Amino acid sequence: MIFLELVLQNFGPYNGRQVINLDPKIKENARPILLLGGMNGGGKTTLMDAIRLALYGHRAQCSTRGNLSYGDFLTQCVNSHTPANDKTRIELVFEHIENDQPVKYRIVRTWERNPKDGKDNLGILGDDDTWPVEALVNIWDEYIENLLPLGISNLFLFDGEQVKELAEQEVPPPLVVDAIRALLGLELAERLAGDIDILVNRKRKEIAEKHELENLEEIEQKLKQLQNEHKIETQKFVSLQKELQLAEKSQTIAIDKFISEGGKIAAERSQLDKQKEERTIEAEQTRQAMCELAGGILPLALIQPLLSQVQAQGEKEFRLRQARIARDILLERDQRLLELISNLNIAEEQVDKIKAFLAEDEQMQNSSSLQEELWLLADDEALSQLGNVIYYLQNAKISAKQQLAILKTKEEEIIGLERQVQTAASPEEYNKLRDAMQAAQKKVAEVKADCETKRRRLVELETAIEKLKKDLQEYTKQTLDRKNIEHIIVASARVQETLKLFRERLTLRKLNKLENEVTECFRYLLHKSDLVHRIAIDTNTFSLSLYNSQGKSVPKHRLSAGEKQLLAIAFLWGLARVSGRRLPVAIDTPLGRLDSSHRSNLVERYFPSASHQVILLSTDTEIGKKEVQTLRDKEAIAREYLLKYDSSTRQTTVIENKYFW
Repeated sequence: MIFLELVLQNFGPYNGRQVINLDPKIKENARPILLLGGMNGGGKTTLMDAIRLALYGHRAQCSTRGNLSYGDFLTQCVNSHTPANDKTRIELVFEHIENDQPVKYRIVRTWERNPKDGKDNLGILGDDDTWPVEALVNIWDEYIENLLPLGISNLFLFDGEQVKELAEQEVPPPLVVDAIRALLGLELAERLAGDIDILVNRKRKEIAEKHELENLEEIEQKLKQLQNEHKIETQKFVSLQKELQLAEKSQTIAIDKFISEGGKIAAERSQLDKQKEERTIEAEQTRQAMCELAGGILPLALIQPLLSQVQAQGEKEFRLRQARIARDILLERDQRLLELISNLNIAEEQVDKIKAFLAEDEQMQNSSSLQEELWLLADDEALSQLGNVIYYLQNAKISAKQQLAILKTKEEEIIGLERQVQTAASPEEYNKLRDAMQAAQKKVAEVKADCETKRRRLVELETAIEKLKKDLQEYTKQTLDRKNIEHIIVASARVQETLKLFRERLTLRKLNKLENEVTECFRYLLHKSDLVHRIAIDTNTFSLSLYNSQGKSVPKHRLSAGEKQLLAIAFLWGLARVSGRRLPVAIDTPLGRLDSSHRSNLVERYFPSASHQVILLSTDTEIGKKEVQTLRDKEAIAREYLLKYDSSTRQTTVIENKYFW
C-alpha cells in the first residue's frame, strides 16, 4: 500500500484547498522518505489526523478528539475562516495490489460546519477520479480493515508522544497492547471466548425459562377427536355437494319447462300486448303516410316511361331549334362575305374557290338532322316543369319503397307477437309452472347454504387440527432444543479449555518471533552493540525485559532517555515487521530527546529502512540541517515540504520543494 496524495480543504489550520503529493517515486527512482517540516502548532499533527480520518472516519483515533462526539469533532476541524456555505474536505489517494494488479482509490470525506446527523459524506473514486465505487462506500469499514486494520494502525501511524509514553512506561500503553493483541491474533481468540460465554449464559437462561408440556396426551386425544369429526364432516360435505348437483339439475329442468311451455311468455303477456298495440299504431301511421304519397305525384309513376320520352323529345327539339337559328345566322354572314369579296380586286379563280367552299358548307348544314319535323313544340318553361315532375316523382318512389319496407317489418313484428301470445300458457298452467320453478330454486338455495355451513366448519376443524399439530411439533422441538442446549453448554466448556491452550501456544510462538525482530531492530539502531544481547516480552503484560550476552538482566533504568526512545522505536518497528504487511509508516515529531549519536543512527538506519514509504513530520530541531543533508546525500528523500504557519491569521500554507534549509 502506498499513499499517493493528500488533499486538505478548509481543514484545521489549512484554509482553502492544499494538495500534498506523497508519491515516493520520482520518475523511475523510488525514495522512501517524504519530509514535511513545520514548527510546533503549525499543523503537522493535523496532517496525521487527516490521514487517520480519511481512512477510518468515525472510528479514527485522532489526537484532538478526546471525548467529543463525531459530529462535534468534525465541527471542531472546520477552518475558522471557512465561509458558511463552503464544505470541509479531505482526500487521500492510495494504491495497493488487487489480483496481482495495482489499483488506485481516492477516499473523499466532506462535511459542513454543522454536519447533518453528525456524519460526513464518504465517496470512493476509482482510477480516473470520476466514477464512484458505490459498492466500496457501503462496505468501506470492512474493506479498509483488510488493508490496514484499525487495531494495528498505531504501529504504522505514530508520533513522538506515543514513542515517549512507550519508552517511559514499564508496561506498554493500551493502544500498543491492543495493536499487539490484534497482530498476534489474540483479539480474535479472546472475542471468540467471550462470545462463547455469552452463548452459554443465553442457553442456560433458555433452559431456565422453558417448561415441560404436561398435557401431551390430552393434546393427542383432542387431535384424534378433531380428525374423526373432520372425516365425518367431509363425508357430509361430499353428500351435500352431490345433492346440490341434483337440485341444480332439477332447477335447470324446471326453468327450461317454464320457458318452453309458455310460462315465461305468460308472465310477460301484458308487455307483449302492449308491444303489439304499439306496432299496430306504427303500422297504421305508415299506411297513412303511403296514402298521402298516393294523393300526390306518385300515381304518375305509372307513365314514368312516357314522361321520360317526352323529356327526351323536348330536349332534342330544343337543340334542333338552336341549330337552325345558328344556320340562318351563318348564311347571312356568308352572303355579306360574298358581297365584300365581289367589291375587292380578287382573282376570279380565287373567288370561285371561296364560293364552292361556302356552298359545300351550306350543304353540310342542310343535312337531314336539321330537316326533322318538330311536333312537340314545348317551350323552356314546360321542359323545366317536366324536369321537376320527374325529379319529385323519383323521390316519391324512394319514399314509397321505404314506407313499404317499414310497413312489412311492422306487420311481421305484429304476427310474431301474436304467435308468442298464442303460445302463452293459461293462467292455471302458468301458476303450476311458476310454483315448480320456484320450488326448485328454493331447494338449490337451501342446499347451497348447507354446503357453505359445512365448508366453514371444515375450515374451523382444519385450523384447530393445524394448531394442535403445531403444538405437538413445538413440544418435540422444545425437547430436542433442550438436549441441544445441554450439549452446547457441555461442549462450550471444552471449547473454552481448547481456546485457552490455543491462546497460550499462539502467544508463545508469535512472541518468540517478535522478540527476535525487536532485538535485531534495537541492536541495529543502538551504537552500543554489546549492551543488549536479547529482549524478552512478557506473555501477559507485553512488557520488555533486556538481557546481556551473559544472560543477565539489564535493568531498564540503566538505559539513557535516548536509548529508551530507541527501544520504543525498535519495539514498534519489530511489530510492524512481524505484521508482514507492506504498509506506509508516518511518524510525527520522531526524534524527541535523542542525543546526536542516537539521532544519527535513527536518521541513517531507521528512516530509510522503516518501510517503502516513510512520512516524517519534523520540527527544525529534530531533523536539522545536518540530518536532512545526510538523508539527501543518501538519496533517501523523495519530496520535501515546509508547513508555513502565519500566527497573525492562524493559517498554515504548504510550500512544496522546500524545507527549513
